[in-house]
Amino acid sequence: MTAEIKGVAVVTGGASGIGLACAELLARRGATVVVLDVHPEAEAVCKARGWTFMHGDVGDEAAIERAAERIEREVGPVEVLVNSAGVLQVPVRPAELPMSKWDEVVRVDQRGTYVAAVAFSKGMVARRRGSIVNIASIAGMRAMPLHAYAPAKAAVISMTECLAAEWGPAGVRVNAVSPGYTRTPALQAAVDKGERDVSALTGNSALGRMVEPDDIAKAVVFLAGPDAAAVTGINLPVDCGWLVAPSWHTYGGLRQPRSGSDA
Repeated sequence: MTAEIKGVAVVTGGASGIGLACAELLARRGATVVVLDVHPEAEAVCKARGWTFMHGDVGDEAAIERAAERIEREVGPVEVLVNSAGVLQVPVRPAELPMSKWDEVVRVDQRGTYVAAVAFSKGMVARRRGSIVNIASIAGMRAMPLHAYAPAKAAVISMTECLAAEWGPAGVRVNAVSPGYTRTPALQAAVDKGERDVSALTGNSALGRMVEPDDIAKAVVFLAGPDAAAVTGINLPVDCGWLVAPSWHTYGGLRQPRSGSDA
């Protein structure tokens, strides 16, 4: 039997991509969903699904503090926070990466995750219960030509561990999910434009496919819910085996089993 998610669940960046998939699954599991987002279409997305929408820039500390207080007051105690708001970065050389872009990525992906976690943790700590799931990335676990995004996501993984230890004595769990190459609308658009090669993405994963947003949502909802009651401080890669496959290229690449006896 699937565990129910009770109470209010806040999803930052919940109007598209991974955040939307998380919000939809949380709603199906019984949560009262609130989406914090800045995109123009976010309010319509939430209205169509019967969710509460609040405009919120996670990089704006005062705005997120106000949003957290308003949600607690008008919607109810926040039991789950999913930090999914983020911005991407094109893979350019350091000299070609404007510091304004570097600052934007760090402001949203790193600082924004921390700001939201702190704002919503206050009620959780006071009630001595709650779950926070941060969306990190496999980019934070390996070297990549993403000189703002990868370090920012590595910081998300680190802060997940730090905050799990900080708030664990108050009964608040903090975990991270690191998606691999996920077929979000943004990535699919890049594929359609010929900017990304699907075969390069799938060929470097043990399962030979891309991650779907719902794959991430299932991991997030598991960590957020009661089935993971003893789990805190972890970073869970959901990457179709991308982390384990590339080193096999040194030996000619992944091998297809010859028969069932090769297991």
